[in-house]
Amino acid sequence: MKFGVHNPSWLFGPDPAEAFEAVKAKAQWAENHGFSWFSVMDHLIQIGGVGAPDEPFMEGWTVLSALAAVTNRIRLATLATSVGYRNPAHLAKMAATVDLISRGRLTLGIGAGYLEAEYRQYGWEFPARAAVRIRQMEEAVRLILAMWTEKRTTFHGKYFHVEDAILEPKPVQKPRPPVMIAGGGEQLTLRAVARLADACNVGGDPAMVRHKLAVLRGHCEAAQRDYDAIEKTHNNSWLLARDETAVVTKRQRLAPRGPLRGFVGTVSEAIDLIGQYQDAGVQLLINSDYRNDTETNELLASEVMPHFS
Repeated sequence: MKFGVHNPSWLFGPDPAEAFEAVKAKAQWAENHGFSWFSVMDHLIQIGGVGAPDEPFMEGWTVLSALAAVTNRIRLATLATSVGYRNPAHLAKMAATVDLISRGRLTLGIGAGYLEAEYRQYGWEFPARAAVRIRQMEEAVRLILAMWTEKRTTFHGKYFHVEDAILEPKPVQKPRPPVMIAGGGEQLTLRAVARLADACNVGGDPAMVRHKLAVLRGHCEAAQRDYDAIEKTHNNSWLLARDETAVVTKRQRLAPRGPLRGFVGTVSEAIDLIGQYQDAGVQLLINSDYRNDTETNELLASEVMPHFS
C-alpha cells in the first residue's frame, strides 16, 4: 500500500501570506519521508466541516504549479477539480503545463462538483441534478483526453465544443497523465470510472469501500475494462496520537465535526484499520490533513507505513 497527504486547509498561522511556504514545506517533507502523493483541493471557498467559508483559501491549480517546481518525486494532484469551474479544453492545457513543470508527476483528479454556494458566488450555473453534473464531468474527461493525445481536436458534445484546437506542448507522461475520478455514486460515477479513469477515490468505512469496489468491478465487466488497471484510493482525515490520553486531547482540540470527523486514535488502532482498508482493496491511502497536524504525518511515516511496505 502507498500513502499520500492531502492539503485541504490553508490555516498555518496568522499571516495568510506565509501559507504557501508552509504547504511547500509540507509537500517537501512528505516527499522526503516516503509519501508518494500530495494533493490539494480545487475549491474557491472552504468547505463545511473543515473551516469557515471566509477563511483564507488558495486557488488549487496555481498552487499545484508552484509545488511542481519545488518538488522532485512525489505525485501531485487535485482532489478534486470541479468540472464546472473551467472550460475543460483550458483545463487540459493547465494540466499539461503542470505535468511539464513537474516532469511527469501530475494526476488529474476530477469530480462532478457539489458546492452550490461556490458556483453561485462566482457566477457559474449550478445544475441541480447530480446526474447532469456527472454527465458534464464524463464529457469533460473525454475532451481532455482528446486534447492531450490528438494533434488537433474537434469535439462537439452536449455541453462542450472545440474546433480544430491545438494543445502544445503535450503532457510529459505517455500516452497521457492519469485521471482519477472522485466519488462513489454507484449508478453513474463508478460507471464513469470504469469507462474513463485510471484511478478512483471512494469514501466510507472498510465495508463501504469493499462494497463500492465490488460495484466498480461490475461496471468494469460491463464495459470490458480491466478492473485491476484502475488504482483504488481512499481519502479520509486521520489524527494519530501515541496513547489514549493524547487521543482524547487531540479529539477535543482538532477533530472535525460531522461526516468529516474521520479517524482519531492510536498508532496501533490506525494500523489495524488501515489493514482493513487494504483488505478491502485500497492501494493508496491519503491522509486529509484538515488541521495541519504534523504529529499525525510523522507517526504515519515512522510507525504506520513500515507495516505496509
